[in-house]
Amino acid sequence: MFDSLTQRFSGVFKGLRGRGRITEDNVREAMREVRTALLEADVHVDVAREFCDQVYQKAIGEEVINTLKPDQLIIKIVHDELVRLMGPVDPKIPFISGGPTILMMAGLQGSGKTTTCGKLARKIIASAKRPLLVAADLKRPAAIDQLEVLGEQIGAPVYTERGHLNAVKVCRNGIAHARKTDRDVVILDTAGRLAIDEEMMAEVAKIATTCKPQQIYLVLDAMTGQDAVATAKAFNDRLELDGCILTKLDSDTRGGAALSLKHVTGKPIKFVGMGEKLDAIEPFHPDRVAGSILGMGDMLTLVEKAQEQFDAEEQAKLEKKMAKGSMTLDDFLDQMRKVQKMGSMRDILKKLPGFGGMGSDLKVDDKEISRMEAIVLSMTKKERANPSIIDTSRRRRIAKGCGAATSDVSGLVKSFTQMRDMMKGMAGMGLRDRMRFSSQMSQMAAAGQMPSIRGKAGTTSKRRVNTKDKRKARKRKRK
Repeated sequence: MFDSLTQRFSGVFKGLRGRGRITEDNVREAMREVRTALLEADVHVDVAREFCDQVYQKAIGEEVINTLKPDQLIIKIVHDELVRLMGPVDPKIPFISGGPTILMMAGLQGSGKTTTCGKLARKIIASAKRPLLVAADLKRPAAIDQLEVLGEQIGAPVYTERGHLNAVKVCRNGIAHARKTDRDVVILDTAGRLAIDEEMMAEVAKIATTCKPQQIYLVLDAMTGQDAVATAKAFNDRLELDGCILTKLDSDTRGGAALSLKHVTGKPIKFVGMGEKLDAIEPFHPDRVAGSILGMGDMLTLVEKAQEQFDAEEQAKLEKKMAKGSMTLDDFLDQMRKVQKMGSMRDILKKLPGFGGMGSDLKVDDKEISRMEAIVLSMTKKERANPSIIDTSRRRRIAKGCGAATSDVSGLVKSFTQMRDMMKGMAGMGLRDRMRFSSQMSQMAAAGQMPSIRGKAGTTSKRRVNTKDKRKARKRKRK
C-alpha cells in the first residue's frame, strides 16, 4: 500500500546523506519533497502541511548527535511524527462483564462491511468469546445470505429476520436472542448506501440510540482515499464513533486515508483488512506502520504471525534435527506450508528491514512454493527422508509424476541440501550471529543470489552426467 510513499521518502533521505550537518536550507528542501510525496499519496492537504511544519521545527531545534548522520536524525523525527499523526491507538476490544458486548458496524456499500463482521467474529472466537452475528442490513440484496455463509465458515451463529423492514427491531431482537443463548458478544451488521444519505444516517443513529453499543466501528475502503476521510467525518458527526476499520490495505492504494483519518476525525484506526481471507484482519499499530513507510520493516507483526502458525514444541524438535543435519524434505515442506499461511512471500519480505523501499522492484514468485510442494509429494517417503539416494532414474520418475523438468528436481534437491548444511552451521551460533546470518540470507534471496529449483541445474539434455551414471550407461550398452 505505501510502496510509492516509501520510495519517495527513501529518495529524500538519500539526498541528505553525506552532508556534514543539518541546516535550515537542506531541511526546508527535504520537507518540500516530503510534502509533495504526502500530497501524491492522497494525504489531506492540512495534514501534510502541519506534518512538514512539525518535522521542520524539530529538525532545526535538534542538536545533532555526533553518532548520527543528518538523514538518520531526520528519519527518527519523521518516524516519531508519523506515529503521533496516526496514534495513539488501543487495538483491544473492551469486552464487558454481565451482559453481551455490543459492537455496531457502519459504513457504505462496497467497503467490505459484512466481510469485516465475519473477520472480526473469527478474531473474537480466537479470544475464547462466543459472538452472535446480527443481520441488520435489510436493504442490500443477499446481504443476509452472505452473513450466513460467513457465519457457517467461522462457526458463529447468525440471527436473521427475513422479510423484515425494521432494522432497529431486528437489532433489538438479536441482542435479546444473544442473552437467551448465552452469547457474550453481539456484532450488528447495519445497512449501507452507495453514498451518504439522510435515510441511512437516521437508521444507524436510531440503532445506536436504541441498542447502546459499547463500540461503534466505521468500515472504510482504503482505496477511496480522501473520500474515506470525508465519510468518516460525516458518520462521526451523527454516531460518535469509537474507531475505524480500514479495508483493502493490501491493495495498490496510496495510503492517504490511513495517514489522514486520525488527524481529521479524531478517531483512531482500530483494525485493518489485509486480504479476502477471514483471518486477514490485523490490529493497527501506528509505530509499525511508520517503520514500514520508512523502510524499517515490521518485524513485530511478522513475529506475531509466525507465532500463530508455528508450534513451540514442534520448532524445538526441528531445531534439534537442524543441529544434527537430519532435517528431511517432509520437515521442509511443512515449514513452507506454514510460511504460506503467513501471507505472500512479497509481503513477508517487505516486513524485513531494508526491503520496504524496494516496492515493485521486489520480484518474488509465490508459485515457487507450489512447484516445490508438487515435486516433494512426487517422491517416496524414503526419498524425502534421504534425498541423496535420488539418482537419474528417480529424478525422471519424480519429474514425470509432478509435470516438472528433471532439472527442477535436481535444483530442489541441491537447494535443500545447501540449506540443510547452512542450518546445521547456524546451530552453534549465538543469537546475534544468527540474526546477522539470517539477514544476509534474506538479502541474497531478494537479490536472486540464492539457489532456486528452476534454471540452476541446467536442462536435462545438457546436464552433466556424473561418473557413476556414465559407468551404468556403458554397462547397459555392453548388454
